[in-house]
Amino acid sequence: MSEQAQIVPQAERLGLDTSYGFDSNSKFNLLGWDWVSERMEQARNYWVATTRPDGKPHAAPVWGIWFDQTFYFSTGSTSRKGRNLIANPEIVVHLESGDEVVIFEGTIESFSDSIFFARFAEIYHSKYDFKPEFDPSNLYLKLNPRLVMAWLESDFVNSATRWRFR
Repeated sequence: MSEQAQIVPQAERLGLDTSYGFDSNSKFNLLGWDWVSERMEQARNYWVATTRPDGKPHAAPVWGIWFDQTFYFSTGSTSRKGRNLIANPEIVVHLESGDEVVIFEGTIESFSDSIFFARFAEIYHSKYDFKPEFDPSNLYLKLNPRLVMAWLESDFVNSATRWRFR
């Protein structure tokens, strides 16, 4: 793909209220970006949350691909999430698991380059055994993260990790 891989910032401790019971002297077990990347690549379904024009939230599962440290997906431009994203590009994307948590907050941008789309379709096909054909009435989207959070529920207090993007 013609896009350059994202530069990943350094992991930092997710700010937690002391009510979570963590000891500020304990050794934290921050997760690595490779842990996030592995889960994003292996996931079959991703949840996206968007905002309706009236301010009400909307959530829906989507299929997508993780490529070059970036999440890509598509949706119909007339679907509820499509209309929401056209009006407001802010999005939350997260995995299904509450045990191995990965949450992205950011914005989306469209892509329509035919060479890029061909690569997207190839990777998508190898993952889902379904090859998308370019349809100008669909939205083909790239996630630009602002914030990523991840943790292991079994070790939440020590593993809660955050990455901030510009």
